[in-house]
Amino acid sequence: MCRGPGGLAGQGLEKFQSPGKGRGLRALHRFAVGELLFSCPAFTSVLTVNERGNHCECCFARKEGLSKCGRCKQAFYCNVECQKQDWPMHKLECSSMCVFGQNWNPSETVRLTARILAKQKIHPGRTESERLLSVTEFESHLDKLDNEKKELIQNDISALHHFYSKHIEYPDNAALVNLFGQVNCNGFTIEDEELSHLGSAIFPDVALMNHSCCPNVIVTYKGIVAEVRAVKEIEPGDEIFTSYIDLLYPTEDRNDRLRDCYFFTCDCRECVTKEKDKDKLEIRKLSEPPSAEAVRDMIKYARNVIEEFRRAKHYKYILCELLEICELSLDKMGSVFAESNVYMLHMMYQAMGVCLFVQDWEGALRYGQKIIKPYSKHYPLYSINVASMWLKLGRLYMGLENRPAGVKALKKAIAIMEIAHGKDHPYVIEIKKELEAH
Repeated sequence: MCRGPGGLAGQGLEKFQSPGKGRGLRALHRFAVGELLFSCPAFTSVLTVNERGNHCECCFARKEGLSKCGRCKQAFYCNVECQKQDWPMHKLECSSMCVFGQNWNPSETVRLTARILAKQKIHPGRTESERLLSVTEFESHLDKLDNEKKELIQNDISALHHFYSKHIEYPDNAALVNLFGQVNCNGFTIEDEELSHLGSAIFPDVALMNHSCCPNVIVTYKGIVAEVRAVKEIEPGDEIFTSYIDLLYPTEDRNDRLRDCYFFTCDCRECVTKEKDKDKLEIRKLSEPPSAEAVRDMIKYARNVIEEFRRAKHYKYILCELLEICELSLDKMGSVFAESNVYMLHMMYQAMGVCLFVQDWEGALRYGQKIIKPYSKHYPLYSINVASMWLKLGRLYMGLENRPAGVKALKKAIAIMEIAHGKDHPYVIEIKKELEAH
């Protein structure tokens, strides 16, 4: 890692003005596929509430026998060192959790923003996470927010005051609005090897990279350190592009997401040519093909049902209802769409998730077997979405005592992860141990 706040030139990277995109990151020398471009420790991070007890609150390490905070009994740590290191952040919540009890429920965005305010007070200078871009330089896009988004920010500000008033010195409301806008556009979600949500973090230097639906790097996480590796050959002078979004979906959907969350439309080669859209929206082969209108109507239905399912998960519908939404929508979409259609794949993935949650291993395996081949076609070559699906399949096969299929699937996951995560990543080492154990 490059030392000091002078930038990343020593690692062959520089900040520059990207034509039509604003700030960006550019390569000064060649990077091979799988090569680490740079690492960035989190400016601050927050472990999701659901993972408490499974992961260290400070470093996100996953292990058994974690020690709990003696006061709130809700934060867990590897050891005394992790607990001491995390105390400036945990003290923002410790007494508040004791006072509010079951009613303590700030969103992850609110929790992360509280920690940013605390960190900026403790460390007013530039940190090792801000060698190229500081948190104060983040874009907030306030001028592009609609009334609904502005109202959501005000709700977050109210929650911040409600749950954190004892330990934080607040700037004025306008500054808080700006900060929440910055967090919404520049925060990162940390996930484990199966893409389960672990928490949220701020990685300023990683946020400098612009988006492309044909990215040449991938961001993965080692605890609360972001690592950026090449997934394509990168030549001197090339801009470094990551993807801000899930790349499974067709061009129109991807750009709807980008406009809604990041306020721009992508003009990468994939978005201009739309060359993958036909395969992603594959229609079922019938003796009498459906009309263009029927296809348009089914796409509209698919988008609506995806949003309906997202809301149902948010409001914690009972699991049998979630599975029913999946099965009914798959039946309806299957009258027009092929099984490799991305809307079918989306609902199969959700159904697989429900099956895994209720420990219906055979059901989960059936969905996974249908998903993996089209996933490998629709996603880029070194996709963590594909790797995580191979990993889930491998673990399911092993659990159901189909060792040959399990070994094959786990090896496919490892092959991708050695490029995306690096050969020395704890996840890669752990999966290799699983193979040896069987």
